[in-house]
Amino acid sequence: MASREQKSYSIGELSKEFGVTPRAIRFYEDKGLIRPARDGMNRVFSNRERARLKMILQGKRVGLALGDIREILDLYDLGDGQRRQMQTSLVKFRDHLEHLEAQRADIEGAIDELTRGITWLEEQLGDGVTPPPAHVRKARAFERMARRGMGEGAD
Repeated sequence: MASREQKSYSIGELSKEFGVTPRAIRFYEDKGLIRPARDGMNRVFSNRERARLKMILQGKRVGLALGDIREILDLYDLGDGQRRQMQTSLVKFRDHLEHLEAQRADIEGAIDELTRGITWLEEQLGDGVTPPPAHVRKARAFERMARRGMGEGAD
């Protein structure tokens, strides 16, 4: 059976592929999350290190702490077909999802409260002097500019 191709990647290639800076990749290396080989002064990343970087970036994208990501990555080599890694990931993902859902509920509550406050204030000021929201002012200004550009009057 043929062995899997062992492609290598430079820091620049991975930086471009994943849309992160080389500095970010070096940061993860400094934290011990990835361990590229060296060829003189150059870092050489294997398929394995590329996969680890991908997992790190996915974890960061959903808001996992580096410590949690490290714990998940460190369970890869237990020789159990990644069962323990998947179990740990599942627990951490569920905990983080619960945290994000609580944050969303807090944000939705704040939005509702602000909306009620705005409505009440507008009702109290019902004198018609309340300026329109910024997006309405910008839209009106753009419309005036467009009309002038088309030779129409600025109504």
